[in-house]
Amino acid sequence: MSAPQRVDSADRELRSVLCPAGNKLQRKPVKKHLSDDTKGVAFTATQCSILRRNGVSMNASYSSEASSSCESSPLSIASSSSGKRALRRNGSNSSSSLRRNQAEERDEKSGDCFSDGRRRCAWITPKSDECYIAFHDEEWGVPVHDDKKLFELLSLSGALAELSWKDILSKRQLFREVFMDFDPIAISELTNKKITSPEIATTSLLSDQKLRSILENANQVRKIIVEFGSFDKYIWNFVNQKPTQSQFRYQRQVPVKTSKAELISKDLVRRGFRSVSPTVIYSFMQSAGLTNDHLTSCFRHHHCITKEEACN
Repeated sequence: MSAPQRVDSADRELRSVLCPAGNKLQRKPVKKHLSDDTKGVAFTATQCSILRRNGVSMNASYSSEASSSCESSPLSIASSSSGKRALRRNGSNSSSSLRRNQAEERDEKSGDCFSDGRRRCAWITPKSDECYIAFHDEEWGVPVHDDKKLFELLSLSGALAELSWKDILSKRQLFREVFMDFDPIAISELTNKKITSPEIATTSLLSDQKLRSILENANQVRKIIVEFGSFDKYIWNFVNQKPTQSQFRYQRQVPVKTSKAELISKDLVRRGFRSVSPTVIYSFMQSAGLTNDHLTSCFRHHHCITKEEACN
């Protein structure tokens, strides 16, 4: 499943730190020489002021000539090579790079405040519902090879067009009762009249169109089982029976769809499936473990890899 796309506050707040064109105020730059661990890198007073305004801390000693704006905050080139590269650019680019790096560091450390001390993906917070946290910790990204469970996750991913994951997970047991544990063969034997009955519609909170798509998809899954032996074999063939192991550090790097999702979506549509857009399919791939999109800082990233190795 894909978390909602976040607009990086660093990108929204970018602004030039260079003086406006035509500014006649000129000051003679005073070079500040740093300690041995930062040898070869010198800053002007203007650069020091820019760094301080952007909250950059650089542990390095200054000579007595340092300006007051820099003396109150000892500098150190902690953020290493990326900081040095940024400083070689002009002031505007330096500011942009520093803000972006700070935002990325906050993103990567977003799970530090959980009571159990574990880091989690950025879309999970300590304030998330327990069922949502449990879904992330126990299911999301774990490879699934059971036809009923695969069909359940495909159907729930399709329901995201009308409901949130929070609503879906809170009513999950009701969904299982209404749709007979998501047994595609049992559902395919229902009629449109039964699947769209007021009782089912009221209980599931889904529209008639979405209910009919679940019925139609069950019919198509039944055909796939006859052709391939199982829905599991069919769907896992698209990834050569091995989940894709992503290496995303930040939530903004996680896509909402991929070329593989588009390929699967196209084949499903060709077979008569409904509500299987590339975005829906990629959410299904994430939840069913066809791709491991846990951030590398999340404790579940490695767990999902080891679980797949255990299955093999």
